[in-house]
Amino acid sequence: MKHRASVIFTTYNQPEWLRKALWGYECQTEKDFEIIIADDGSGQETKDVIKEFQSNSNLTIKHIWHPDEGYQKCPILNKAIIASESNYLIFTDGDCITRKDFISTHLKYAEQGYFLSGGTLRLPINLSRELTKEDVAEQNIFSLKWLYKNGLKRSSKSLKLVKHKWFTSFMNFITPTNASWNGHNASGWRKDIFAVNGFNEDMHYGGQDREFGERMQNYGIKSKQIRYSAVCVHLEHGRPYKTKESIKKNREIRNYVKNKKIIETHNGINNHLNKATQ
Repeated sequence: MKHRASVIFTTYNQPEWLRKALWGYECQTEKDFEIIIADDGSGQETKDVIKEFQSNSNLTIKHIWHPDEGYQKCPILNKAIIASESNYLIFTDGDCITRKDFISTHLKYAEQGYFLSGGTLRLPINLSRELTKEDVAEQNIFSLKWLYKNGLKRSSKSLKLVKHKWFTSFMNFITPTNASWNGHNASGWRKDIFAVNGFNEDMHYGGQDREFGERMQNYGIKSKQIRYSAVCVHLEHGRPYKTKESIKKNREIRNYVKNKKIIETHNGINNHLNKATQ
């Protein structure tokens, strides 16, 4: 494999949010990684942003695109997984800005037989819009003092940004939040992801990431909590694709996976393997 890590995230017609996310990867202390943008059918503006970074930054970026056919996050993620050239895959979102130690922290805690569950802090819409490249480069967006000054409401959730070895270890240990697979910040071994056939393409918005992690656990992979160690900030936006019907359907699928101890989805990576090797 060519890289220590592959970072995979989805995007859909949010070019300015994507630009800010890519600024975060220019700041990473770990340099040996590739970025795979799983594009769920974006238009020309998104393509232009990606070409800009491919030409003008030191980032290694692959753009995996398919036509816009509605919310198809799971299929485009599976295509991106196939395109990866690392044994270790880190997943986040195209509306998340990662702290400079994000990739190095995932690699530090990576362990055979485990997947990692990281944390995120959601920013209000006004602050999300106003962030500049300088704010990212200087890591202001991970400073609680700076965030509170610029409109973030004080909350215990903000403690994820406290960077202190003993504090983060203690908080990872005591947090009541399950170490589940979450789409904005999680990582695992490529071979384990292939073993469960990737993401379930029967699922749309609402719990598809959790279902993937639950099948990983059914396969015997344990989860490790790094919620306070590997962090990113999430830029706010609307979610028109969120429907009661999709959430209900996904809940039923997750219950089936749990009750039947399902490991491998029938509708996943295998759908694309033949096409990828042609």
